[in-house]
Amino acid sequence: MHSQFANNQPIEGHGHFNAKSMFAETDNLVTQVPYTGEPTHFQSQFQDCMEMYAQASQVTAYLDAHQDWFCRCAHPMKVERIGKNAYAVVIGRFGAFGYDVEPKVGLELQPSDNGFYRIQTIPVPNYTAPGYDVDFHATQSFVEVPAREYYHPDECDAAKLPEAITRVEWNLDLKVALRFPKFIHKLPQSLVQSTGDRLLCQVVRQVSRRLTHKVQEDFHRSLGIPMPKKLKKRH
Repeated sequence: MHSQFANNQPIEGHGHFNAKSMFAETDNLVTQVPYTGEPTHFQSQFQDCMEMYAQASQVTAYLDAHQDWFCRCAHPMKVERIGKNAYAVVIGRFGAFGYDVEPKVGLELQPSDNGFYRIQTIPVPNYTAPGYDVDFHATQSFVEVPAREYYHPDECDAAKLPEAITRVEWNLDLKVALRFPKFIHKLPQSLVQSTGDRLLCQVVRQVSRRLTHKVQEDFHRSLGIPMPKKLKKRH
């Protein structure tokens, strides 16, 4: 059985080509074809946030104990613990033009440094990536505000609001280098580049939204409070 975000969705602007990103229960991590030429580089930058209905101290305590929640929240991605703060993660299979890659990357969740958290790529022991290289750098910071200042009092039941709401804001800089098989090099380079950049952004958005939602659910469940509905912020 496969659990997937998107399957055979056409890349915008090139509808006759299919691109897909999915989580698959397989150890076949990349299309088994020879690679040629210099790698093609793709890059995506992404910003997002998630709201935790608790004080920042409770949020940081939860994030610090990532050994308790990371593997659970990352499912259905395959996750293996490779160090005190590090994991090997199979992101999911994605591709275009009949070429699929299923990258496996090492991620280190660094301890808090003056209120900032960082996640970066590290080598996976005894593993050589076939035809690709991933450079992942993410930072997280926290903004705690009183709940009554965050929302208009006439838009919600103030009695049901927590004392404070913590916004976890994060930035991601992701670079991927791919060595393609020979048949891909027959396509126009501009088409390969633009399709790869859009596909990478699509995968980042899908993984981010799913993981964010699961972490929010898990955090609020750990405190024994229901997952709040999103309310309109005060401007």
